[in-house]
Amino acid sequence: MTIRAATPADSPAIAAIYAPYVENTAISFEYAAPDAAEIARRLAETVRNYPYLVAEESGRVVGYAYAGPFKTREAYARCVETSIYVAQDCRGRGIGRALLTELERQLAARGILNANACIAWPAQPSPYLDTASADFHARMGYFRCAHFHRCGFKFGQWFDMIWMEKFLDAQA
Repeated sequence: MTIRAATPADSPAIAAIYAPYVENTAISFEYAAPDAAEIARRLAETVRNYPYLVAEESGRVVGYAYAGPFKTREAYARCVETSIYVAQDCRGRGIGRALLTELERQLAARGILNANACIAWPAQPSPYLDTASADFHARMGYFRCAHFHRCGFKFGQWFDMIWMEKFLDAQA
């Protein structure tokens, strides 16, 4: 597996990985999966200031991770929000761990102190959402720092949102 910077040519593969999360789960609060052109636009916007990585195996993009601003005001400049998605048929193979580890390394090298993950959380048992993302982030050293109730409505039901945080600098 190779972790590398995403390029516009990766946009169709990224869109294909993301689409099932949008269409079949509450992991993403988007209702319509963006097409490759929209992914390319988002990628171009992100890479102006933050890393956007893909994991590749045998020429196939099998996952991606990126960071973006936590908030836009200047005082938040050393905090980011992270996102990570792995192709559904490749989950549980260490791809997410490799992506997030490299993303965190690159963020720390840029002087980022806090990585924050906004994670959908099941307000009640749901076939559209489990706790796998929160469990993964906890294994990666993130801790829960906020819980917002009934803030996402999808598939006819409410979902909560949690924030998990990791300090990338021991001095923080």
